[in-house]
Amino acid sequence: MGRPKNFSREEVLEKAMPVFWKQGFADTSLQDLERATGVNKSGLYSEFRDKEDLFVACLRHYLASQGKRGLLTKEPLGWNNIETFLKNGPLSKGELQGCFSVNSMREFAILPEEAYGAVTENRALLQRLLAMNIEAENSKMAPSAIAEIVLSFFSGLCIERNLKSGKTSLTRKIENFLTALRSL
Repeated sequence: MGRPKNFSREEVLEKAMPVFWKQGFADTSLQDLERATGVNKSGLYSEFRDKEDLFVACLRHYLASQGKRGLLTKEPLGWNNIETFLKNGPLSKGELQGCFSVNSMREFAILPEEAYGAVTENRALLQRLLAMNIEAENSKMAPSAIAEIVLSFFSGLCIERNLKSGKTSLTRKIENFLTALRSL
């Protein structure tokens, strides 16, 4: 009979996610994950099939924990929700910059299919929520088309946050972007 595990899955995900976020999938080694989580290789493999499985679990955990989606369902729907979403979107917390999901898109070519699916499902959900808010504003242009533009802008903000550009600069860019959007 094996020893009982002395860690929780949630705890491992919380500790492994920043490593993947900062270093990316390809540059994260099993030793990095062991160090970060405090769980040895056999313990990790008892909970996750492999590094890919742990990465996908971290990504799904991150996406499930994103309260940012709630910003897009607040009544009344409209530009204010989108502005709040954009201003609160890219994270700036210590070494964690931008968005784990957006950062992961840079490695799509080498990520497991499940990771690609999780990211694309999340982006589709965000696009639908954005379109609902845009539709409430009676824009001249198709809400789904504007939502695509907003989502691309959001991804750009996340990447810029990785570059550690100043918060004031991002705030100014968001305000300019929203001024342009309101005219569409």
